[in-house]
Amino acid sequence: MAAGGIWPAVAARIAEAIAAPFSLDRVSSIGGGCINDAHVLEGGGRCYFVKVNRAERADMFAAEAEGLAEILATGTVRVPEPVCHGVEEGTAWLALEYVELGGRGNGADLGRRLAAMHRVTSPRFGWKRDNTIGSTPQPNALNPDWIAFWREQRLGFQLRLAARNGFRGRLQSQGERLLESLTPLFDGYAPTPSLLHGDLWGGNYGYDRSGAPVLFDPAVYYGDREADLAMTELFGGFPAAFYAAYESAWPLDPGYRVRKQLYNLYHVLNHANLFGGGYGSQAESLMDRLLAELR
Repeated sequence: MAAGGIWPAVAARIAEAIAAPFSLDRVSSIGGGCINDAHVLEGGGRCYFVKVNRAERADMFAAEAEGLAEILATGTVRVPEPVCHGVEEGTAWLALEYVELGGRGNGADLGRRLAAMHRVTSPRFGWKRDNTIGSTPQPNALNPDWIAFWREQRLGFQLRLAARNGFRGRLQSQGERLLESLTPLFDGYAPTPSLLHGDLWGGNYGYDRSGAPVLFDPAVYYGDREADLAMTELFGGFPAAFYAAYESAWPLDPGYRVRKQLYNLYHVLNHANLFGGGYGSQAESLMDRLLAELR
């Protein structure tokens, strides 16, 4: 997307936010994700990472900045520090601390730090504001009941969106059966509202030059910590040392083996809604396996 004319204004906003001069010398486009374009702004020995998107995505960037600030405040794991965000000439943007990645990291350190982050809790599930998972809205209305929260604001929301996107028939009928049958999956297990990254796949972590783990691109809310762990298994990319260290710091309940499929169903449905393809069939398969556990 075109953003070439906005950089002087963005640089001025950064200078205002850091209360120090920032004279822009260079703008470099770098590889972004499938949702945003990304750039590095350099000047006077300072560097900032800036995401850009259409103006209507400004609230998505505002929510991301608040989520990063929420994790940053815990002091448990490094995230890029949010600097400022706004809209210029029809382009929404988010400026973050530039973290140079590529160090030789330690998966065990990441596991321990994630467990420490999950120890940060809230009285209720959800968050102070809605945000996005990818580019999909993610509602976070606070609820003291985790099963009700997951039924309504995670699976139910994605199923309704899937119906609007043309995923009907068996996906909807199996989905409705599952929504009515969630309680037995939590027999003897009462999750704590833990601070979650929310979108913890292998592309959303790395190691800085010192080797410290770094998390980025969060979809923050307070929920069952198993939901974060489940997503680490969905697409792979996390070493065995990560899981061993997490288990040592805070062992998982035996029921995680089944519930991780429930939690990953949310992300598979979201991928179906974002990208189509075979994700609808994958979601149906996950539903079948979960319903088989309930027989």
